[in-house]
Order: sequence, then structure tokens, then C-alpha cells
Amino acid sequence: MTFIPLSVPNMGKKEAEYVNGAVVTGWVSSVGTYVSRFEDELSAYTGLPGAVACQSGTAALHLAMISMGISGGDMVIVPSFTFIAAVNPVRYLGAAPIFMDCDDSLCMDPAKLRSFCEECCFVKNKTLYHRDTGKRIPLVVVVHVFGNMADMEAIMEVAGEFHLMVLEDASEAIGTIYKDGIYRNKMAGTIGDIGVYSFNGNKIITTGGGGMAVSGDPDRLKHIRYLSTQAKDDEVYFIHNEIGYNYRMTNVQAAIGVAQLERLESFIGVKTANFHLYELLLDDISGLSFVQMRAGTRPNYWMYGLLLPCAEHRDQLLKKLEGEKIQTRPAWGLIHDQKPYVNDLAYKIEKARYYVERILNIPCSSGLTPDEVHRVSGCIRALYA
Repeated sequence: MTFIPLSVPNMGKKEAEYVNGAVVTGWVSSVGTYVSRFEDELSAYTGLPGAVACQSGTAALHLAMISMGISGGDMVIVPSFTFIAAVNPVRYLGAAPIFMDCDDSLCMDPAKLRSFCEECCFVKNKTLYHRDTGKRIPLVVVVHVFGNMADMEAIMEVAGEFHLMVLEDASEAIGTIYKDGIYRNKMAGTIGDIGVYSFNGNKIITTGGGGMAVSGDPDRLKHIRYLSTQAKDDEVYFIHNEIGYNYRMTNVQAAIGVAQLERLESFIGVKTANFHLYELLLDDISGLSFVQMRAGTRPNYWMYGLLLPCAEHRDQLLKKLEGEKIQTRPAWGLIHDQKPYVNDLAYKIEKARYYVERILNIPCSSGLTPDEVHRVSGCIRALYA
């Protein structure tokens, strides 16, 4: 009985060919043709004028927040239902998070975002402030969870009304695109002020580790690139006018990324087909369903969230599948419950609590075969027989 992992990389001949090309040239660090090529090809894919390759999605988020002027004393609106890496950069900069609930897409609830701004804040000189603390709130971080698309139409409307910059964490959603509405043909990560992608090993395309910042604003990208290479103002005499970071992606990583990007649409096709096969095979089991993707979008189906009646059923199924050598994972623990953040502001977190107790993510790799989908589904059915 072979092991079926949750989500693993799908590597091929092109990845090996391009990496070998980088190694043969000797350009293996943060300078090389594959870095700029990956940036150019990803910016072309997203339809934005530029991109900056970083060592991780977290690094890209950190630099994006610096370029947006976030600093100590600020507050930043963030989701609680997400991976903690989306929130930690707020703390890196000495700012404080304000945790927001999710809607049924698992992404930030725009209705609660609006009510928080109306009930708990005030606007002065085109800047939003928190009423109780008087602190500035310049930014909302929106995460496109599991490859789903957040309700960007509603979120951008609230952001415009309350003078919020928007940072899209599209780490899980590269290739997710609006098919209808005012953002038709816009991809996740391209609607707000800055978008960020992750190429961690479990993402739909990977560079082993790595990330990318994208934006329609060339000045923001120029600043992010400058900060990512230790803020060098003079590379000969080593003059630095800002605090910089060693956050640039390596040429070897970028070589993998170029090959992976060439295969992204085929990966999305496989993941879409497997998701619908799971639905078909499990549709008649009472009490089971899948987290659904937003209507009017083409999601990348990065993760398959199986929705169970309660946490007890979730944990029973996790152990059952583990015994069958099938890897699964619950959703993340809510961030506002985590020890570093328990004293931060959380606004009416309700739906996120409901979902985090009931979701179990099941195998979804882009190399997953239909036979493996049948095997996983059969094991799930056996628990409910």
C-alpha cells in the first residue's frame, strides 16, 4: 500500500534542465538570467507590469508592508483564518493586527470589515483611525484561502471608502481568476495595491521555497527590489541609505520556477478534474460536503477542504486515513487564538471558528491520479458505511 501525501511538488524534465543550466553557468545565487526571466514571465502571466522575486512569500509580504509605510504604532486588519505567515510581518514592523472573520469562502468577510470600520473607527484627513486607541489603520491584508477568491469587489469598495491600502496574499491562489463582474479576467493578487505569491514546496507551483511580489505601481516594485538586496545605493562603495534584507530569490530557485510556471495551467486542469471527481464519488454521503469556490471565478483548486459535521468526525477521519497511509491535515488554528496574538483585537470571530473545527484537507497534489482519488474516496466512504 503506497503512501498518498497531501500536497507535494510535481517535478519534470524541464525543471532539471533549467536547474542544470543555472549550475553550468555558475550563476547560482541571487543574480542570473532565470531570476529576471521568472519575474518577466510571471508578470506577463498576471498581466501586471512587473514582479520581484523573493526568498519566500513571507519575505515578499514583509517588504510589501515596508513599501506601504507600515510602522510601529499602526494597526493592520488581517484574517484570523489563514496561515500565520500572513500575519507575522505585521509584528516584524512593530504594528498590531486586528483580526477579522471569514465568510463561507473562508476568505475575509467584507460585511464585517465594513461594520468594523463603521462601528470602531473614524476617518480624519483621509486616514482611518481606531476609535479606542487613536491608532492609524492604513492597510488590510486579504488572503485568498485554499485557492479561493476573496470577495474583492466588496473589499475594494470598503477599502476605497475608508482609505485603506490593500495587500493581497495570493500565496495559495496563483492562477485563480475572476470570470465575471467588474474584475473580469483579473487574477488573485492583481487587484489590490500589491499582491504576493508563494512557491513553497506544497504550493501548486514551487521553487522549493520562494515568493513573488507583483504590483501595477512600478515605484513600489522598485523599492521592494531595492530592499530585497540589502538596500544598496552604491554597489561599488557599499552605501546603504535604508535597512535592507537578504530576501532575493536565487537563480537556481528561479530556474525551477520558470519550468513550473510553464506547467501551471496543466496543473490547474488536473486539480480541477480531481476536485470534481472527489465530489462525484462522495456526493451521496450525508453530512459531508466540500468548501465551495466563489461563483464567477476560475479557481486553481489548490487545496480540497472536506467539510465534516464536527471536530470529532474530522479527527476520526484523519486517524482513519492515516492508518491507510493517506495524509490529511485540519485547517490552521485561528491566529487570534495563538499565544503571540491572544491579546490583540479580534472583531466578532464566529464563522471562522465554525469552519476551523470541521475542515479536513485531503490529498490534492497536481500529480494525484484518478486511481488515487478513488482510493482516498473509498477509505472515506468506509468510515461512513
